[in-house]
Amino acid sequence: MRAPGIVHHGTRRRRAVYRRAVWSGAEVLVTVGVVLLLLVVHQMWWTNRQARHNAERKVQALEREWGNPAPGSADPGTSTGPGTEESGEGKGEPGQTGAGGGGRSAGQSSSSASGRAGADSGRTRPRWSQAYAVLGIPRLSLRVPVAEGVSKPDVLNKGYVGHYKGTQQPGQAGNFALAGHRNTHGEPFRYLPRLRRGDTITVETKAAVYTYTVDRTLSRTSPRDGGVIRPVPRSTVRPSYGYSEPGYYITLTTCTPEYTSTYRMAVWGKLTAMRPR
Repeated sequence: MRAPGIVHHGTRRRRAVYRRAVWSGAEVLVTVGVVLLLLVVHQMWWTNRQARHNAERKVQALEREWGNPAPGSADPGTSTGPGTEESGEGKGEPGQTGAGGGGRSAGQSSSSASGRAGADSGRTRPRWSQAYAVLGIPRLSLRVPVAEGVSKPDVLNKGYVGHYKGTQQPGQAGNFALAGHRNTHGEPFRYLPRLRRGDTITVETKAAVYTYTVDRTLSRTSPRDGGVIRPVPRSTVRPSYGYSEPGYYITLTTCTPEYTSTYRMAVWGKLTAMRPR
């Protein structure tokens, strides 16, 4: 008969150490997994909830500051202007500012009230990170504050849309260019690819309500493609996309594809109506 196996104390200790190491490793992996899950929840849910709440409160505060919201400001059917985009609306000399000229190009009345509203918009320079307008996109059921600058901590991460420094203001000749998050922090531009030619975009300020009509989309370009926000917007990476004549433009930019910042997309529109408050 064979003698029963003998397990030495050293072998027992090695097995115990191995079990403890495996158990400790498993605990570390579970802890790391929980932390990562919490980070994802914070980034994808909490930041959106918080930013949207802040943005909604800011929109309400601006409306209280201006008085009652302009009637039908989110409804493009109440705006006046040409019925088509091919009528040459929004064209003017590059040096011309003010929505009074923009309104006339769009077939609006050239009354002194309209001129004053455009002039006020052109002269006012918002403070850095100050929210001073409301962007409305009916197709996306979106109403979001517009603030000066595109700083992440001071503007975009608050759920706002940011105005590119050096581009024109609403209603001015040139390019009113904006940026917004595609994902997290309120993600106001998450569904920007859903916009189609002919959709309306409104920009409400203390002076007036400006209506732009979506005209063209650049689905993907380099983050360094500064041509998309020039006064006459045209991609420097894909030159077949953009414009060649001065006008009254709006540009919306965001990251693409979703959950990355590899590329940028741009949606362009033209000013088609202006209504003073």
